[in-house]
Amino acid sequence: MTDTPSRRRLPYLDRVKKLPAWSALVAGTLVGGLIGGAYGLLTPASYSATSYVVAVPTEKATPDAARGFAQAYGRVATQLAVLGDAQVWAGVPVRTLRDSVRTATSPDAPMVSVTATSARAEQAVDMANAVSRALTRHAEDTKGSTQVRLVQFSRAVKPSGPASASPALTALVGASGGGLLGGLALLARPRRAGREDDPVPAAASVPGPATAADVPR
Repeated sequence: MTDTPSRRRLPYLDRVKKLPAWSALVAGTLVGGLIGGAYGLLTPASYSATSYVVAVPTEKATPDAARGFAQAYGRVATQLAVLGDAQVWAGVPVRTLRDSVRTATSPDAPMVSVTATSARAEQAVDMANAVSRALTRHAEDTKGSTQVRLVQFSRAVKPSGPASASPALTALVGASGGGLLGGLALLARPRRAGREDDPVPAAASVPGPATAADVPR
């Protein structure tokens, strides 16, 4: 009688079943580390540059008004009216600026940060400075009604390194995630049932009921 494919695979299945329980944890850690490292190597590096502008009140405005207008300017910095002027100095389309530039403000200080991200460090610097420049010019045009000016506080400088994670870091994160999944799989693993060739324990003998002759008088 010839062995079927399912019969030929049985020894391999038995070997898998005989692996120690912690093998799932090790396998998950190794696979996760490989995937994380490959992601870090294949993903292009990105660079971030940040410039800062500060809202300054005129003689007819208060510091509270400056903080309020800083919040407003932070929201309009990525609008078409500002980005349309910034694209001239940045040398990139408005769509690129909209996708690559983010702003942030603080409730305690009248300051707006403009951060640009790009695959080239020089382009990130140019985009951040261009948006800051366009924003200050728009604030200057409305100074008569707002009584608040925007002043360049700090220009963006070329970043010393990429903002994206290194392959070593992504490999470490992947290994941690893979180890976690392996641990969960280990916890969810059903208990190993007894094999067919395991000896069956003998049933305990139970004495039968005593007859009348066996009862002492």
